[in-house]
Amino acid sequence: MTNKRHAYTVVVGCGRLGAGIADTLYGEGEDVVVVDKDKDSFRKLSSSFGGLSVEGNGMDLDILDSVELKRADTLIAVTDNDNVNIMISQLAKEVFNVRKVIARLSDPQRSCVYQDFGIETICPSVLSARQVDLILNRGTEASKEVHA
Repeated sequence: MTNKRHAYTVVVGCGRLGAGIADTLYGEGEDVVVVDKDKDSFRKLSSSFGGLSVEGNGMDLDILDSVELKRADTLIAVTDNDNVNIMISQLAKEVFNVRKVIARLSDPQRSCVYQDFGIETICPSVLSARQVDLILNRGTEASKEVHA
């Protein structure tokens, strides 16, 4: 019998995106902890979510320490505030030595700066624009996929 270690991910921000990410990762067998300053936001998690939810500020070193961020494989910062996401990402990278760090940014012009620090970024407006372009260039077949 092998003792296989599950991937461990910390998601900071439990809005629709954070809850969706946490649900998906947990469903794929990862160990997941979700941190949010508003305990009511954990209601967005599916009823099948079996990971941990921790109420607290994701920029608080004590909170990050309490969720054992040092042992995390990945941190995903998806609050609704770019500055908070960047601060959390920098703490994860520089203080807790997390290998894979992803931050959601609303301002796409900021992303290249953070990629130089090893922080990967996602920008919903850029992703949406790319998807619209794909739909327009692929015609009606792509349109059917989106509505399916």
